[in-house]
Amino acid sequence: MKLLRMGPIGRERPCMLDPEGRARLLDGIVSDIGGDVLSDAGLDRLRAIDPRSLPVVPEGTRIGPCVAGTTKIICIGLNYADHAAESGMQVPPEPVLFMKAVSSIAGPDDDVPIPPGAEKVDWEVELGVVIGRRCKRVAEADALDYVAGYCVTNDLSERAWQLERQGNWSKGKSHDGFAPLGPWLVTKDEVPDPQNLRLWLDVDDRRFQDGSTRTMVYGVRTLVAYISNFMTLLPGDVISTGTPPGVGFGQKPQVYLRTGQRMALGIDGLGVQHQRTVNDT
Repeated sequence: MKLLRMGPIGRERPCMLDPEGRARLLDGIVSDIGGDVLSDAGLDRLRAIDPRSLPVVPEGTRIGPCVAGTTKIICIGLNYADHAAESGMQVPPEPVLFMKAVSSIAGPDDDVPIPPGAEKVDWEVELGVVIGRRCKRVAEADALDYVAGYCVTNDLSERAWQLERQGNWSKGKSHDGFAPLGPWLVTKDEVPDPQNLRLWLDVDDRRFQDGSTRTMVYGVRTLVAYISNFMTLLPGDVISTGTPPGVGFGQKPQVYLRTGQRMALGIDGLGVQHQRTVNDT
């Protein structure tokens, strides 16, 4: 099942895709794609609906972030060995965690604002894991029971702010628009193996990233269990699981985003994002 949220910023409405790929409104059935809707029981109720019985969303309607009610975005640093190598860093002996502000969440096709004074805005296609129920100190064997589904994320970063301005990485990760989510939340039953997904990213039609979740250092099960020892994960929370090689920071010479560029990025079965970089106003 593919769930999404559509409409103007702040007024998104819950939707699902029908078998032909058309978005259908879930108005009157659920209030949003978040909270208890993400539980196994909530998702089962949605599976029982015939999507063809629902109203079709008008073409051209904006796609919003695929999940509502996110209380935190937990990101994993250096979780692909080949990305660690291009960054000149060692593979960490346990997962590196940092946070993105929830105010950075955006729709998958929203413009990406380049902040004033930014020098090194970079891209990172990543597999997003959406939590479906309260998750605290869970065993690795049970970890996927707490997952509602998966989505595409772009962990945009301002590298100078992240690495050269002192303090936590979150400083360079949390600008408005730096966490596009979606287009869809794809439920876990449609992703039998999250460790076998191809992910890619283009800038102005040039392929920079082309990798697979097979090469993650720490897989989804491990990450959910590990993080749940340090904080309680709540329905709608997102784990951004790290990026494969090919980021601008790792190019020789380094390449960073400028205003007026276009990004396209996707993960097999989870959809594609399209973004344009603009000056932040």
